[in-house]
Amino acid sequence: MTLNSYDEWSRLNEVVVGTATNYTAHDRELSFDLFFHDNLKGRSEWYYPRLAAAGTQTDARVRHRIKDRYLDELNEDVEGIVDTLRALDVTVHRPMTLDVSSVEVRTLAWSAAVVPPLNVRDIALVVGDEVIETPPMLRSRYFETQFLKPIFASYFGEGARWSVMPRPLMTDRSFDPSYVLSTTGGPIEPIRHPRAHPYDVGLEMMWDGALCLRLGRDLVVNIATENHAMACDWLERHLNGRFRIHRAYKLSDSHIDSMVLPLAPGRLLVRSREVADYLPEAMRNWDMIVAPEPLKNNFPTYDDDDLLLSSLYIDINVLSVAPDLVLVNDACPELARILERNRFQVVPVRHRHRRLFGGGFHCFTLDMVREGGPEDYFS
Repeated sequence: MTLNSYDEWSRLNEVVVGTATNYTAHDRELSFDLFFHDNLKGRSEWYYPRLAAAGTQTDARVRHRIKDRYLDELNEDVEGIVDTLRALDVTVHRPMTLDVSSVEVRTLAWSAAVVPPLNVRDIALVVGDEVIETPPMLRSRYFETQFLKPIFASYFGEGARWSVMPRPLMTDRSFDPSYVLSTTGGPIEPIRHPRAHPYDVGLEMMWDGALCLRLGRDLVVNIATENHAMACDWLERHLNGRFRIHRAYKLSDSHIDSMVLPLAPGRLLVRSREVADYLPEAMRNWDMIVAPEPLKNNFPTYDDDDLLLSSLYIDINVLSVAPDLVLVNDACPELARILERNRFQVVPVRHRHRRLFGGGFHCFTLDMVREGGPEDYFS
């Protein structure tokens, strides 16, 4: 169990697959609506006008229940991902599950319902022989890495490095809303000024591991807000020259892995060719495999009160098991055919409700051991 993961494509030997046990609800509050603004926009009112009447803005929360049938099918599909990876000779580790009796986290400034460790790509970054717990962008995920402690501890016992980025206080004024305010179309309602709080410290670092792509000794990091930039500054100083960091500004609102994913050295799966304009110059000549436009029949039909947390492009979120072997959603045969034409072996796997739970195969997994090393793919 020697931790070793430098890239997104080399042969995968060990991986963490998340769990959705007791994923019963979403808490609509400031961090949630800021994070999912691109997808919630147009389906419901914006956070501030809607919740201000419920109390102070820091404490205001609206619970959105998830229908049992969606959760049952999600659990089936997650276990199918696990079975598929094990059949491909990948060792699969699982987080501890959420105890339904432990449903809320409370800090100095706010409280939030805890969600289970499903999208584990977000809550940690593995760079070489080090796992770094990242400062969450959603209040409900503040202590989510606790569910992975036994796994991280095992790797640490085998010699891995283990670090934790500074945890934010996450008051209303900790968040940089500039990206949301500048987005074309904007929120439905104007954003009001967030309320002051005794523990305000100004903007803070907030950052998910899924803002980063790993390419040997190079990291490509999406930066859309000052929260991201501060965290990237910390990461750059912490790594202290062991990796080169390349900043891609406003490639997306947050996560990078539904815009672009490297499938092999010199080969990228991208949402569109315009993605290249945001990437480091050394990557702009890489082979760009453009994903097909998503079709309506690729997705289930949902009720008006169902919250859609991911864009229609979520199926770009594939998982590479080897440089020529990719897990692809079986609901997206158009993408499978394009990859096969580009000489990839495709393993179709079922994942129905990716839009409801905000993640695809890359999101649901955290690769701990791959066979690649700190190669220089940019020279």
